[in-house]
Amino acid sequence: MIFLEFERPLEKLYEQITKVKEVAEDGVVDMTATIEELETRIKVTRKEIYSNLTGWQRVQLSRHPERPYTLHYIDEMCRKFIELHGDRYHGDDKAIVGGIANLDGQTVVIVGHQKGVNTKMRQYRNFGMANPEGYRKALRLMKLAERFGFPVVTLIDTPGAFPGIEAEERGQAEAIARNLFEMAQLRVPIVCAVIGEGASGGAIGIGLGDHVMMLENTWYSVISPESCSSILWRSWDYKEQAADALKLTATDMLGFGIIDEIVKEPEGGAHNNVGEMSKTLKKQLKKAIAALQAKDVDTLIEERIEKYASIGRVQQAE
Repeated sequence: MIFLEFERPLEKLYEQITKVKEVAEDGVVDMTATIEELETRIKVTRKEIYSNLTGWQRVQLSRHPERPYTLHYIDEMCRKFIELHGDRYHGDDKAIVGGIANLDGQTVVIVGHQKGVNTKMRQYRNFGMANPEGYRKALRLMKLAERFGFPVVTLIDTPGAFPGIEAEERGQAEAIARNLFEMAQLRVPIVCAVIGEGASGGAIGIGLGDHVMMLENTWYSVISPESCSSILWRSWDYKEQAADALKLTATDMLGFGIIDEIVKEPEGGAHNNVGEMSKTLKKQLKKAIAALQAKDVDTLIEERIEKYASIGRVQQAE
């Protein structure tokens, strides 16, 4: 098990219970009562820790190395998935995966960021930071969905679009802007879910939808806490304060009207029970898709455009 900084009290308890279980295996001393007591303390401590997480702690959970990524959810949620590759302009970006999937009998097109599960795979996936060809691949799949009338599901988890000079040369800003333009008018339902990090244009590039949800321990912001800290305080040491100031949690986003729903995670985070998290997410995706499919297409697009046009309005005092 990998423990985060604020989970240290839990780590100590798990170390104790492991040692006690080793003694119990020898069979010389009955350690049943001690084990039960430690298990109770673990439950109480976990509840205390996760009942009042700060913005920075939720950012840490969203980056947990064992947290499930897009392909984890696809494997758990979908009966069948056919991955499609390439943007038909430049190449195939491994930071964004997508294809046609069967979601309990409902054919959908799923597109999402993929970070990788170890160092080698993270390098292969460019740590989930997409190049322009990634966003163009995503758009190609969305237009495919529109052609055949399939709902679109996007899973967002990125520290941002790739900022390298080669990405700029190939039109990074244009690719993201084009996706926003096309997604606003796409004639099929779009359901978006932030499953980890939702940073800047890298997230919104596949994040414009009719129904947007965030998992409980995720974040969504124009900038990461570390980058915000380095700009405002000239140091990363104030990232905790930056996280609070940015108001980037799911609760904040729901209050601002930027998202429509918060999806509850298992206690301790999505990585503690991937199966349960996948079932919960699938249930909410299916519910959102069913509600959107009941609407007329023109009404759907009109409501989608109005939804984003109304974000950020400030009411004038009388």
